[in-house]
Amino acid sequence: MRITTEGGAGLAELDGEGAAARFLLVLTHGSGGSAGTPDLLAAGDAARQLGGLVARVTQPYRVRGARAPGSPARQDAAWAEIVAALRKLTPGVPVVQGGRSNGARVACRTAAAVGARAVIALAFPLSPPGRSPAVSRAAELRAAREAGARVLVVNGERDPFGIPGAQDADRVVVIPGETHALKGHRPVIVAAVAEWLPTVL
Repeated sequence: MRITTEGGAGLAELDGEGAAARFLLVLTHGSGGSAGTPDLLAAGDAARQLGGLVARVTQPYRVRGARAPGSPARQDAAWAEIVAALRKLTPGVPVVQGGRSNGARVACRTAAAVGARAVIALAFPLSPPGRSPAVSRAAELRAAREAGARVLVVNGERDPFGIPGAQDADRVVVIPGETHALKGHRPVIVAAVAEWLPTVL
């Protein structure tokens, strides 16, 4: 599904229950990645098992071929337009949004604007590698919670960006031996999301 925004066109790959869905889960990629990463696919699998419609979104800057997202304000504005368009497919059902890395940040920052019931933050990049731990993005997680959204974090134990603390989310799942890529342990991610989603819907 092609979705036109003021920041360009985004693309959404849809999977699941369609108009009969119990909820809508909208997921997106990291800054230079794609919507087909193993962790996003795992989260989508869990949502489909629970009767959700899953939209994996390629944001407009990636559709244009750019690797960097550019201005957070423009990225967030385009994301809000994309979610608004997708909501029309399943009117009246709860919306959960999420993503991996930079996509998780977008989902947290826009939780209030789109009225998300909950956020799934995969490989949340807490602090840039090599920078002081004081340079933290935990405020983005807390902003989503302050907006009334429940937040699930799934991070790898060996993530060089760090791991959010229990105080920053409703649930933090740390996968032993896993890195920022979250390429392995797909069943663990499916189970974490499938166990948590019913508690927020």
